[in-house]
Amino acid sequence: MKKQILITLIGLLLMFSAKSQNDIDAMRYSQITFGGTARFASMAGSMGALGGDISTLSFNPAGIAIFKKTELSISPAVFSQTTSSVYNTTSSSDSKLNLNLGSIGLVASMNLINDKNTSGWENINFGFGYNRTNNFHNRMDIKSDNKSSSLLDAFVLDANGNSPSNFDGFSTDLAWQAYLINPDTNGTYLYNHVVPNYGIKQRKLVETKGSTGETVISFGGNYKSKLYLGGTFGIVRARYEEESTFEEEDEKDTIANFKSFTYGQKLATSGNGVNLKLGAIIRPNDWLRVGLALHTPTTLSLKDNYSSSMKSDLDNGIKYDTVSPEGSFDYRVTTPFRAIASVGFVIKKIGLLNVDYEYTDYTYAQLHSSPNVFSDVNSLIRSKYTGAGNLRVGGEVRLDPIAIRVGYALYGSPFKDNENKGANRSSYTAGIGYRQDHFFIDFAYVLTKYTEFNYLYNTPNATIVENSYKNSSFMLSLGVRF
Repeated sequence: MKKQILITLIGLLLMFSAKSQNDIDAMRYSQITFGGTARFASMAGSMGALGGDISTLSFNPAGIAIFKKTELSISPAVFSQTTSSVYNTTSSSDSKLNLNLGSIGLVASMNLINDKNTSGWENINFGFGYNRTNNFHNRMDIKSDNKSSSLLDAFVLDANGNSPSNFDGFSTDLAWQAYLINPDTNGTYLYNHVVPNYGIKQRKLVETKGSTGETVISFGGNYKSKLYLGGTFGIVRARYEEESTFEEEDEKDTIANFKSFTYGQKLATSGNGVNLKLGAIIRPNDWLRVGLALHTPTTLSLKDNYSSSMKSDLDNGIKYDTVSPEGSFDYRVTTPFRAIASVGFVIKKIGLLNVDYEYTDYTYAQLHSSPNVFSDVNSLIRSKYTGAGNLRVGGEVRLDPIAIRVGYALYGSPFKDNENKGANRSSYTAGIGYRQDHFFIDFAYVLTKYTEFNYLYNTPNATIVENSYKNSSFMLSLGVRF
């Protein structure tokens, strides 16, 4: 019973993922990571009470008010992800490399201190830039012998009770046209498939790419070096592409009238959204700073383009090749709000320490369309997910002109229960920087690990897949001040 409930709730139903907008789409754009500059990443994105970095404009925009000079920076990055999968006790792995832009931006500072200014405002700053907030580049290779189920079971479940004219043209109808499912003589609109006794070799290859990034327009001010206020208008760009190939093969030639079939899916998603961030940093004394930031939900307008194909190789040289139509769908994803509380310590001129705690309630993520067809999906999100806390800790030791940095981030699992309840993400970070009055060079390394469980298809006897993810990011930042 527990396994059947999990299959219903897990949401990672890879069988129809290329054409069905579901809770996974909502989570994909609701979970963000810390990209940005090398300094920011090397401190695990924990600078909410410290500021003074272009990346903080996407987290606590009050950080813009810390700048005393105009600053321009650029941060290229190299991202590498390795995914190790265990399916029916068989282990496999694959990896992918990606070169990207982590951050680029300009902060302009205007000094207001003069004999005529009695307002208490010491400077106002403007910022414009880009921060990458997520990376979707990945490859998975899942394979094993399977003696208990087949993807064709899922097609039969979907077909039963329906006329062939009502079959899904992106999945079940392809299996029907390729003669992989057939009428069952035991009743009208009942079906069976060509792999009755299982004992097949299964393999699924999945390659994804894309990212989310945020263009930021920010404004902030410094009041008597005690209160720093800031706001950011964010323009989010999302792009996600997925191509998967699922294969089943009678490798040992034990199944009559069947050799193999291949089911391919393609999905391309793109769109834009907006949000607003407000933040404050309070500096009660020289060594303590306290930060607070609130992020409104991001509303993304997305478009999916998708297609599927099926190839079957039956005995006696009989082969079928079927292709779906080109599908498209417009919809919206609303991500949850975020609240971030921070405390920072300035240890004279030799070091910095910052702790961020971020809370996000993932049950507020939603999908919308016109007309709205997502009431069931949104109900699933509310029952399957929960609120989660994210903890980021970062520190810097200054050995002028060298700075050494380390950090740790723990992102809580958004899942409410079952196997993925413990799907926390841990990031370990380190970096080094060289800084002079008018320029700086920073380097960072980030290692992130987490594990999630899913199924290749939605049937009661499907076997769970354990996917362990490990990604590494190498970042370099170059900047000038004037």
